[in-house]
Amino acid sequence: MSDATSSTAGASRPRSALLLGLGLVLFAILLGLGTWQVQRLHWKEGLIDTIDKRTHAAPLPLTDVEKEFAATHDVDYTPVTVTGAFLHQGERHFFATWEGDTGFNVYTPLRLDDGRFVLVNRGFVPYDLKDPAKRKQGEVAGTVTVTGLARNPLPEKPSMILPDNDVAKNIFYWKDRDVMASSAGLPAGAVLVPFFIDADKTLNPGGLPVGGVTIIDLPNNHLQYAVTWYGLAAALAAVLILRLRRPAKEE
Repeated sequence: MSDATSSTAGASRPRSALLLGLGLVLFAILLGLGTWQVQRLHWKEGLIDTIDKRTHAAPLPLTDVEKEFAATHDVDYTPVTVTGAFLHQGERHFFATWEGDTGFNVYTPLRLDDGRFVLVNRGFVPYDLKDPAKRKQGEVAGTVTVTGLARNPLPEKPSMILPDNDVAKNIFYWKDRDVMASSAGLPAGAVLVPFFIDADKTLNPGGLPVGGVTIIDLPNNHLQYAVTWYGLAAALAAVLILRLRRPAKEE
């Protein structure tokens, strides 16, 4: 073997070792991502099963749901029935879309018989009907009974990409329960039930707000993601094996 050939072969060895090391690191990352998606798959399947069981159960009295929340801090999608009177002047408007239309979900304080309040998502109204004066028929007066799904409060803003809530304009981009309540004009010292209620599809007078807007069908694409990551890892492994075998053949 000539000196030039020997020098070239010697220089290629560190480069090959570096490429192999980087390949192994990438292979480990791809395996980790695939495994993480498998774990997410099991979590999502459990969540979907829990939601399915809860949404098909009979509605519970508010006191029973409150006891469950006190014990577990999780009553999401639990059917509940409450009775009280709406304070329509305290409507809070959560920016939302429904069946392709842009508008707001109307969160209205409901005064319970014991003097406490709960924020009820009465449903969706189109953007140009945000003003309650344009849908007076739906401003139900007197005692009403609401059946719907309990929804856990959010501990914080769920994503940094969401805009901040514009309280002055009564436009909320995330459901900050405490700020919604404090800006709704409730009486001083008002006590709030520690979760929301999404009203069911029971028709409101005049057809607005449109109830039953809770999103229940959760997407579950984690198996596809896992297969993708594992597939990439397998392809990379094949490339590394071929690369390791090639020097031996050349020799």
